Parts: sequence; C-alpha cells; structure tokens
Amino acid sequence: MIGVMPTKKALELAKEVGLDLVEVAPTAKPPVCRILDFGKYRYELSKKQKESKATTQKMKEVKFRVKIDTHDYMTKIRRAEDFLAKGNKLKLTLMFRGREMEHTELGFETIKRATEDLQGVATADSEPRLAGRNVSVTLSPLPEHRRQRQFTAAGEEFAAEEEADLDSPSGDED
Repeated sequence: MIGVMPTKKALELAKEVGLDLVEVAPTAKPPVCRILDFGKYRYELSKKQKESKATTQKMKEVKFRVKIDTHDYMTKIRRAEDFLAKGNKLKLTLMFRGREMEHTELGFETIKRATEDLQGVATADSEPRLAGRNVSVTLSPLPEHRRQRQFTAAGEEFAAEEEADLDSPSGDED
C-alpha cells in the first residue's frame, strides 16, 4: 500500500514495474487503484463469477394421481421436500385417467394441498395449469436460510423403525 498520490505518478510506477494501473473501487473517496496485471485480474473476476453460478438446479418431478392414498401422498411430499432441500426445482404433476377428467377440481385441490404443504421449502412459480390430462405446477426452492422442513426425511424415519425392531424381543424363540 503506497497511499494517496497523483494519477500521473501512479501510472509511472506501474510502467516501471511493467504492470497496469487498475481502478478497483471507483466510487470510493479517493478512488482506489491497484498496480497489477489487468489480464490476470479479469481472469480472477470471471473465475469468481463462475464459482457463484456453480449451483446448477436440476428439475425433478413428483407425479400424483387423483385417488392417492394418505400414506402415498405423504411419501411423495417427503421426497419432494428432499429434492427442494437439496436446491432442485420441482414439478408437481397430477395425471388423470379415463373418467377422472370429469372431476378436474379434485386434481387442482390435490396439487394446491401439495404446494401448501411444501410452502416451508418452496414457492410456486405460477398457478397450477391443466395441460391435456395433466395438472402441473413448478416450485422453486427458497433460499437456504429460509427453508423450514415440515416433514421428516424418509431415511430418518426408516432408521428409527429399524432401531425399534432391534430393541424389541422377537417371538420366534422356542
């Protein structure tokens, strides 16, 4: 750090060393400049930008039916919550078969219930739409610090059941 100096003197110092005078903080009073290789500086900036964009999102899909049972529904919601917790986008799709198309309101209710259940980890990009025989909506994950999971992860639940089975005596003894 050399301190405050006139621009001409700073340019002379940079030329003596064979580097460039680069303005790093133009809004500061006085403006902050560095003597460095400009090509290397631009390369490092682009590298930082690529690192910040490194979190690519994959689109995952969870499919429902109109007559889904409560247990199956909860299993699918847990899976969807896992996908969203990992930062993936999620497409919820409800498929109609045959005469189920007569009662599309039931499909919309199921999809809306699912989006409400996943409100702690995601926001809906748009309202559910009917396209052919499917009702679908896309969900985007909330920022990590705002995600609040409401349902237990499937792996945690099964691990707790296995421990309970190991602790209890079996009735197979003779």
